[in-house]
Amino acid sequence: MRKTLLLLVPVLLLGACSWGITLDDAAKNVRTAWSGDVSACRDLGKVTVSVMERVGPVDRNDIKVRDELEVLARNEAAKMHADTIKPLAEPADGSQPWGAYQCGSHTPAASAPPSRSGSAPGDAQTFPIQGH
Repeated sequence: MRKTLLLLVPVLLLGACSWGITLDDAAKNVRTAWSGDVSACRDLGKVTVSVMERVGPVDRNDIKVRDELEVLARNEAAKMHADTIKPLAEPADGSQPWGAYQCGSHTPAASAPPSRSGSAPGDAQTFPIQGH
């Protein structure tokens, strides 16, 4: 029983990391231009967001960290009245800078997130789903 409890505690702690990181209602209208051209958009500034990338000695799932960074960036951009965000650099130490833009009718071309290094052609990509 004690061993089972010792094994469950880290799992529960890791699962608790994303509780509370949700997409605000206003942020649902903020698009992510992964590699879209935002030159026709009005630059509203930069936001840098961060999450825990490790819990103690355990690294968190890279995809989950990236998804949470995007959600936080969209939330912050909505507060700036931006309708589009674009990553300015890769995440590092759980932090990532994003550009916030107001594009209006100049919608950047939709694009998929950049592929992760080491992935083979044809690998599946994941995208955040509505409400997460």
